[in-house]
Amino acid sequence: MQFSSDPMRILGLDPGIATTGFGLIAIENHASPYLLDYGIIQTAKELTIGDRLVVLYTDIQDLLAQTQPDIVGMEKLFFYRMGNLIPIAQARGVILLALAQRGIIPQEYSPPQVKLALTGTGQASKTEIQAAVVRELRLDRPPRPDDCADALAIALTCYFNNQHTFAK
Repeated sequence: MQFSSDPMRILGLDPGIATTGFGLIAIENHASPYLLDYGIIQTAKELTIGDRLVVLYTDIQDLLAQTQPDIVGMEKLFFYRMGNLIPIAQARGVILLALAQRGIIPQEYSPPQVKLALTGTGQASKTEIQAAVVRELRLDRPPRPDDCADALAIALTCYFNNQHTFAK
């Protein structure tokens, strides 16, 4: 059970084999969400795919241990760039394994669902999404690289889709 003095922590993940973005937000005492942390997990392109997946798995395990999220949101596999589909699917598989080992079932959102949650339209531009992240988290500028802003947008989508949980 979540006590009112303990902030609810939501981790957003934007999976990729080269770069996985993460964003951690918190909600406390029914207030607006606020930023705790964001960053990227990178794998070196000179590594074999297997070694890259090991790096990603290890770093995701470390991230989960450090952040202790209550909810994890992740971008759903979306078929828009076939060239990136298999590596993204492999990265997602490793992340899903790490989450499952901790008993975490992620909430998955497609890019149009994230756009709709943050801007009211499923056709929003990347600039509009970044502006929404800045507005909602009261930041001075969009987080960089874009993978971080995308991960924070996913975390905010989790927040918007679970507000009834935070109202208790």
